[in-house]
Amino acid sequence: MLITLLAWATVIVFMSLILAKKLHPFVAIVLIPILFAIVGALLGLYQAPTAKTLKLSADVLTVWDQLRVLGIWVKAGLTKTSGTAFMLFFAIMFFCLMLNVGLFDPLTRRVIQLAKGDPLKVLVATSVLATVVSMSGDGTTTTLICCSALIPVYQKLRLKMMHLGVLLILQNTILNLLPWSGPTARVIAVIEGIDVQKLLNALLPGMVLASLFVTAGAWWLGLAERRRLGIQHLSDADIAQIFADTADEDAALKRPKRAPINAFLTAAALFLLIEGTFDPVFIFIVGTVLALVINYASLKEQKDRIFANSSEVLTTVIMVIGAGVFMGLFTNSGMSDAMAGSLVSVVPQSMGRFWGLIVILISAPGGFFLSNDAFFYGVLPVLVQAGKLYGFSPFEIGFASLLGQAFHMLRA
Repeated sequence: MLITLLAWATVIVFMSLILAKKLHPFVAIVLIPILFAIVGALLGLYQAPTAKTLKLSADVLTVWDQLRVLGIWVKAGLTKTSGTAFMLFFAIMFFCLMLNVGLFDPLTRRVIQLAKGDPLKVLVATSVLATVVSMSGDGTTTTLICCSALIPVYQKLRLKMMHLGVLLILQNTILNLLPWSGPTARVIAVIEGIDVQKLLNALLPGMVLASLFVTAGAWWLGLAERRRLGIQHLSDADIAQIFADTADEDAALKRPKRAPINAFLTAAALFLLIEGTFDPVFIFIVGTVLALVINYASLKEQKDRIFANSSEVLTTVIMVIGAGVFMGLFTNSGMSDAMAGSLVSVVPQSMGRFWGLIVILISAPGGFFLSNDAFFYGVLPVLVQAGKLYGFSPFEIGFASLLGQAFHMLRA
């Protein structure tokens, strides 16, 4: 009973500090479990798991044994999440480099040239461009690239700016389920042994259909705009001026002459990832070093790019490391089992077979009212453990938890 209360207190305090913005998520996800785990050790709550870990009799265990085992549990948790951390490190670094070299610039220019002054073509182009650029996994960068290129076009043609925002957010929400994006990265970090390629292949059909649906919606909105405004003229000079006005300060980093080889490198990485030919970490570590060698030949350029992109990488990877600490303590101490058992006890047994659906329904308001860190690191582990008792695999619960992610984008 006491360990159950301790487990719930750990999660509630962690989530409260995150939501109140009193601590950085990394600090909270490491510090709070350690503090509560120390309290549990001093109360002698970990005799059975400590005896199992140290291979000692429970009769000879001391409080010090229950304290020193915490380090072993943390190391075990970090070991389990290290593969995910490395994969995300190089996946994010790879796509940051592709953004640096201007991989999406030729596509941006081409879709605007094809759209000319036709509102229908402009809105469909908006959907397509948002889809492709969102593959980077960085919503902020996607917004910057698409808005800087398309806002002048929308203003020139007097299109409704709301259409740009709606299409951009919808496509970014769909592509935000890629493994190197925030929500899915958190699921991979929290759930032990989840197969990245299997998860991607499970998500991919729905993502493709949803993206096509949004593009069809863009076509319908484009028809309405065409009826309202008619087909206008956007000359080559106008298009050239748009790109001249949006030229950014990172132009020196662009590699337009190497766009074909960079596009091939990206396509090859995604193809190998979907096919499962190699482990994802191998694909992205090779892709990263090839991108550096191809586009930035000198030692100084490579060093500068790694340093400049490190903040993007660190933001996600450090949370995966923190999740390793959290899960190592929470799982090995028995707190996760105790918490799941208490949750199951208040859910009618007849509802157990609907646990997957319940998780989806929880993920929608959970994603809206909570931060992603609070939901995936605080709530999801409990839902996974409870799902096991109802016969659901961790993979199924992790998959279900991502299906309500669109509601988080309404909050963001």
